[in-house]
Amino acid sequence: MATANIPVRTEGQTTCNHHKGRQLDLYCEKCQEPICPKCISTIHKLHPMCELSEVTPQKKQDIRNFIDRTEQNDLVQIGKYITSTDTLLKDNDSIFDKLSHELKMQTEKLKQDLDKLREETLSLYQNLKDDNIKLIQKYKQELEILNKQLKHQIQKCKKTLQQGSHIEIYDTKNEIDSQIHIPVKPTLDTVSFNPNNTPKGHLVQALGKVTTSGQSHTSTDQKRSVSLADGQQQPSSQQQSEDKGKKAVARKTLLTETKVVEEWESPCYIWSICPTTDDQAWTSVYNSNTLTLLDRKGTVIQKVTHKARINDISLSPTTHRLWACDIQNNILELVSGQLTQQFTTKTHPICICITAKNHVIVGMSGNVSKYTTQGQMVLTTMAAGTGKPLVCTPYRITECPVTNNVAVIDHSNKHDGGDGNRHVVVMDTDFQQLFVYRGDIPSTCKQSPQTGGEPFNPCGIVYDSQGSLIIGDKNNKNVVLVSKDGKGLRILHTDSGWVGAVGVGRDDLLWVKIGYPKNCVKMLQYYKM
Repeated sequence: MATANIPVRTEGQTTCNHHKGRQLDLYCEKCQEPICPKCISTIHKLHPMCELSEVTPQKKQDIRNFIDRTEQNDLVQIGKYITSTDTLLKDNDSIFDKLSHELKMQTEKLKQDLDKLREETLSLYQNLKDDNIKLIQKYKQELEILNKQLKHQIQKCKKTLQQGSHIEIYDTKNEIDSQIHIPVKPTLDTVSFNPNNTPKGHLVQALGKVTTSGQSHTSTDQKRSVSLADGQQQPSSQQQSEDKGKKAVARKTLLTETKVVEEWESPCYIWSICPTTDDQAWTSVYNSNTLTLLDRKGTVIQKVTHKARINDISLSPTTHRLWACDIQNNILELVSGQLTQQFTTKTHPICICITAKNHVIVGMSGNVSKYTTQGQMVLTTMAAGTGKPLVCTPYRITECPVTNNVAVIDHSNKHDGGDGNRHVVVMDTDFQQLFVYRGDIPSTCKQSPQTGGEPFNPCGIVYDSQGSLIIGDKNNKNVVLVSKDGKGLRILHTDSGWVGAVGVGRDDLLWVKIGYPKNCVKMLQYYKM
């Protein structure tokens, strides 16, 4: 059955859309809109109402409150932000000028063979500096545009208060109800330069190490050229493994019982969850093209809409930038509030993980592959010949912050060469298998009759700061803690609903998505603070 179009009153219109020529002198309190006398016996029959002039004082007060709030807070804050951009530009110039000077002084001690490497590094500095200038200028421009818009809106409000009719006051109040979105301050590229006072060995070691972070898109290959000179061999897998073992980790003590510190109804059906360093979390929504940033109370802070369905998301541990993969084989990075394509994969990407070394690990049917941020393949688990793949159906990927080992949930579908038994594969940085975890837990762990004994079905996985694995077991409705060597340590939490996505935030606070018959998020503390 066709639905009739409801006429919309235009701004400033004083006559009724439903009853031609009738003046809008009344106000329907139920529908919260101006009406005419004839509406009383028709479309607004039996609705509570009053004279339109009776709501004018409250509307005027709302407008005054908006003016006061905007003039005293928003405009003041925006003015401070605009002023701060000048300082940012000066600091940016000062930092890079100082870095360039340090670099030139260091290269004077080296032989002519270092000249080429020096120029490459100076070029990197210049690119980063230029990228920062662009980011700051864009930020300043966005602030100035918003500043101009708000000032214009304030003038309109003041004019309406002085000369406006009831309708104009009503319309102006509706216009200012929308939330003011102040542009987000950009994350600038930062650089550190550590000169080598004993210039022996490789040329790169003699020059010093350049480390960058930020949101610019300077070529990764150029960054790599600073850290790896022609002919220099990368450390062996064994040496890398030894280096990883030297990472110092402050040991934490497990609580005797896990605490639920927060619990709230989810505003969306969360598919993936990536906590940030400031008690917020990016989430992707099941079968959707929307990303949502939530605070620890479940309040929506920001939404990002993409043109295609998003399969998975991952937060870079070094740049803190959000990455995603979508149904159209795109690998994307969140830049200035928009998902921007960085490269594409030949086959459908199921899941994604950004590593501490800024590599992009992508799980696809039959393999897990590692890429640079420009899409150059570095490593893959793809089986040669007719051999069985190491990972058949990757579902989620996570990297250990202590060892840099990679854990992959493998749903092992038979059409991908699997046996149908879901499990977790843990590999080293060279994608060599270390162990497989199939859901074994200590016999001392108690399970309730309604949760225990079901086939292991991992649907969420993440490493914590201690290098332990946290796995969400959907079928058994458990959150399980697994040691670095693949031994089940304990059940952290058991719920009445399915356990889905998991993520670790600041101070190892665990975010857990609880599904059917619920739709909520629980935040768990399992280490002593």
